[in-house]
Amino acid sequence: MPLLSGEDFEQLFTSFETSAFRLETRERYHLAKNEAEPLRRFLEGRPVDMRWLGSWLDLVQEHTRQGRSMSRVRVVSRPFSDYTRFGLMVSEHNINAGDHIRYLERSEAGRLGLPHSDWWLFDDERVALLHFTSDDILLGAEIVTDPTAVEQYRRWRDIAWNSSAGREEFVKSGA
Repeated sequence: MPLLSGEDFEQLFTSFETSAFRLETRERYHLAKNEAEPLRRFLEGRPVDMRWLGSWLDLVQEHTRQGRSMSRVRVVSRPFSDYTRFGLMVSEHNINAGDHIRYLERSEAGRLGLPHSDWWLFDDERVALLHFTSDDILLGAEIVTDPTAVEQYRRWRDIAWNSSAGREEFVKSGA
């Protein structure tokens, strides 16, 4: 099955009607060019100009205004990697835009039997199973619509969501 990528992949985020949920399981993601500089500044302890994330935050805000929900659970290891710490900082902006983000420790995700794959579930009807290179570069998404398979992803979503903690609670729990 060919992978959805480029504009076809981006259309997934403008065409859903009610909800988009993501399970993020990777330790890191290959940074897009627009993320490399913000990460470098963050690691140096310098202020980060968040304009690089503006179009995504605008999209999230528009979905929220129209009554659509966007949410995700990030599976992370402790101690936090530099990328996870950066993601925690960025998530504050996502959350303020309306993206509901929760966190789950990797060991707990394994105990719960959650998959090790990254995916989006759109409108509880279709899954975009993300494929990456060994260097963490997104290749594209395999679209899954088989009702039995989609039901399993809905169950995994519910398990991940109900077992995870909000950003602030999660950070404090590991302090």
